[in-house]
Amino acid sequence: QVQLVESGGGLVQAGDSLRVSCATSERTFSAYNLGWFRRPPGKEREFVGAISWNGLNTFYADSLKGRFTISRDNAKKTVYLEMNSLNPEDTAVYYCAAMRSVGSMWLPRDVRRYDYWGQGTQVTVSS
Repeated sequence: QVQLVESGGGLVQAGDSLRVSCATSERTFSAYNLGWFRRPPGKEREFVGAISWNGLNTFYADSLKGRFTISRDNAKKTVYLEMNSLNPEDTAVYYCAAMRSVGSMWLPRDVRRYDYWGQGTQVTVSS
């Protein structure tokens, strides 16, 4: 069982930047592709972006491309989501998720493809 713990959420103002993190103690962290998802108030969970096990491939939701950046540090067993130019529509609970890569850099958008999930961190953007 891979345990993922998100942190770094909070209350920010429109136009601000924020970085949220997701860490684990899992020994084989570098074998997992990782995704970020979010659940806005009253809506379904949606795909934000993902990064391959080696960091060489990233994939983002079209609407977020250019504002959000995902990176990872396998030595620290942490994945990051950098969010810029935040607006109130970005208010959501943000989740990280892990998927066994088996050496693949395939990054699915489907929540069902991911094996493990964190508990989420709340990001609130005020106008």
